[in-house]
Amino acid sequence: MTRDACDLDWETAAAMLAWQFDLGVTEGIGDAPLNRYELEAAVPKPAPVPDTAAASTPAAESDPVAEARAMAQAAPDLDALAEAVAAFPHCELRRGARNTVFSDGRANARVMIIGEAPGREEDQAGRPFVGRAGQLLDRMLAAIGLARDTPDPQRAVYITNVIPWRPPQNRDPRPDEVAMMLPFLERHVELAAPDLVVVVGNIAAKAVLGQTGITRLRGTWGQGLGLPVMPMCHPAYLLRNPIAKREAWADLLEIQARLR
Repeated sequence: MTRDACDLDWETAAAMLAWQFDLGVTEGIGDAPLNRYELEAAVPKPAPVPDTAAASTPAAESDPVAEARAMAQAAPDLDALAEAVAAFPHCELRRGARNTVFSDGRANARVMIIGEAPGREEDQAGRPFVGRAGQLLDRMLAAIGLARDTPDPQRAVYITNVIPWRPPQNRDPRPDEVAMMLPFLERHVELAAPDLVVVVGNIAAKAVLGQTGITRLRGTWGQGLGLPVMPMCHPAYLLRNPIAKREAWADLLEIQARLR
């Protein structure tokens, strides 16, 4: 029996399976192999669409941003908003994610932290900032007397992301993905009603402040979503560049002073 050219050794097959797992694949489709050479050579052409005004402007065509805005504004509280986010059908990222990562911490906290998007650990846990970067963030907050798990709203923080689903291979969210999820973020901040917002990373700074260049923006108070906003470098950046932790400490002291 000759060896088929498509046969793989088990190491290569395992590596390809792990790669698919990292992309978010959770199940295979079809229990039996399909020989595409046996498919019909001629595929019937679809029926032509009538050239009418109704056909050129279909009534069912929707604007994802407008639909997101309507769904967000219809949510009376955070629980309803979380359900609306999970049900939003237009962001393809949700199809490859294990969980919708909505928030963590106390919703009535004075400080709301907005990150960029979940990573692998966050996608698995369904909570934002639980990996190494999240552990560093918790230590940073503890240094100025704040925590996500405290029952005291004066010392609590509330944490979310611009994007609630993990992008494949942890890539940056695309502008169109941010645009369609921004109405949910705006409503999220409105319902959580913090005293101030901390944005970590360029994606969050762009979404809330309309600016990028986080190493230039950090440490200076801005205004966004009707609230004072402190831009900071993402904890993942601090893990890669420990020298930047000195500047992050100065930013934390600014936040502490503002709360007082």
